[in-house]
Amino acid sequence: MTATSHLSPNHSQSTSTIEHLALHDSAYYNPDIAPTLPCQRTWTKWHIAALWVGMAICVPTYMLGGVLTSYFGLSVGEALITILLANIVILIPLTLNACPGTQYGIPFPVVLRSSFGIVGSNIPCLIRALVACGWFGIQTLFGGLAIHILLSTFFDGWASLASVGEVIGFFIFLILNLIVVIKGANAIKWLETLSAPLLLLVGIGLMAWAMPHISMEQLLEEPAKRPATDSVWHYFFAGLTAMVGFWATLSLNIPDFSRYAQSQKAQITGQIIGLPLTMFFFAALGVVMTAASPTLVGETIADPIHLIGKIENPLIVAVSMSILIIATLSTNTAANVVSPTNDIQNIAPKYINQTTGVLLTGLIGVVLMSWELLKKLGLIASTVSVESLYSNWLIGYSCLLGPIAGIMIVDYFIIKQQRLDIRSLYTTDGHYPRFNKAGFIALIIPTLITFVAIMYNVIPWFYDYGWFTGSLTGGLIYYLVSPSSQTHYQLVTKSS
Repeated sequence: MTATSHLSPNHSQSTSTIEHLALHDSAYYNPDIAPTLPCQRTWTKWHIAALWVGMAICVPTYMLGGVLTSYFGLSVGEALITILLANIVILIPLTLNACPGTQYGIPFPVVLRSSFGIVGSNIPCLIRALVACGWFGIQTLFGGLAIHILLSTFFDGWASLASVGEVIGFFIFLILNLIVVIKGANAIKWLETLSAPLLLLVGIGLMAWAMPHISMEQLLEEPAKRPATDSVWHYFFAGLTAMVGFWATLSLNIPDFSRYAQSQKAQITGQIIGLPLTMFFFAALGVVMTAASPTLVGETIADPIHLIGKIENPLIVAVSMSILIIATLSTNTAANVVSPTNDIQNIAPKYINQTTGVLLTGLIGVVLMSWELLKKLGLIASTVSVESLYSNWLIGYSCLLGPIAGIMIVDYFIIKQQRLDIRSLYTTDGHYPRFNKAGFIALIIPTLITFVAIMYNVIPWFYDYGWFTGSLTGGLIYYLVSPSSQTHYQLVTKSS
């Protein structure tokens, strides 16, 4: 074997040598997490853009404006600017971490093997998987509610089930999600491609419907819910951190999708087209619709499912709920099922395939949302709201995800200089260790600093701006404690 066969950035060369490399016998390989073949790389920039439109248009995005005004003390105008800026900022790690996926056709867990080790990669993978499973449960609650309202529109018997119907809807929606992902990447691609234009048209229609019922000037002039003497900047940066945290998960596992892109240009252009403006528009729609809801339905309602459920026209409710179900399905399958499925496979690829990974993801999502399901069934009492759960989750988890993002970027672009040994990423007899100490040092130190900041109320800004402080600290420490890029090049060349 020559060094070129696994150092070259030419993807067709690397994937065409898989059989020669005899990876099929490795305990760390299965066909689902193998490098994609040239024939599988069919995603254009428009497919990538549609992926982001489908993921961005969802109930949590609709409610982001309310989260920022209620929990982070920003005004409506400040909240919308924060959302736009956050999604421009998150494009940086998204496009950078997508590069190894596109270059070598490998998914997120395999990319992590370079910086955390062949076995050690499971730890950051499971950190990522847990938050995805939590979001999967939250989105499935919204999807189940939409199904319940849709069926209640046509069947009085179903409507009489009340919250029990919502629980049944949860499991119906869960099954729909699992079926789509089990069918594979092509099913996700076509779901996102077909739903994206429909969702945008519906959003524009809803905005046109609501706008005559509000005064934008008055809405933007509403004072922020913070002490008048406080500076805006602390609130702004805390909100910005939370909004970056909204997609911090995808900034890690974006290789799970970019591995199907036709080129680096396609993945970069598609993400720029699909993400920032869609997030801004749909968050703005949520602000406008919430402000218009007293006029439209007689009371202030912050989420679209309950708002539409108040409309008295059954046809409008049926059509709207069907579209909301599609929107939530397109978000949930791509954003919250694909990653944990691959992450769980990474634990034992020979024993856990894609189907098993999908089913385990669904099971964990049910367990994480069991408190809310039991509450709906009247079996327990809880004052914790789903909205407060994910608003607090965004900052807390971004403190863990930030260092991983920084480590991935520094590892691939500075330490490895975009050269990966594909064979060594799937075996333990190559030059990548089972556990890479540098990766764990760079992850643990920012995490400990965050813990100290929370427990002892020192340097509170380190936690408040967790994704930024974590990614910068993690990336810098990884650079300082890792072997030089020249050492890596020599090791890879020698192993060939």
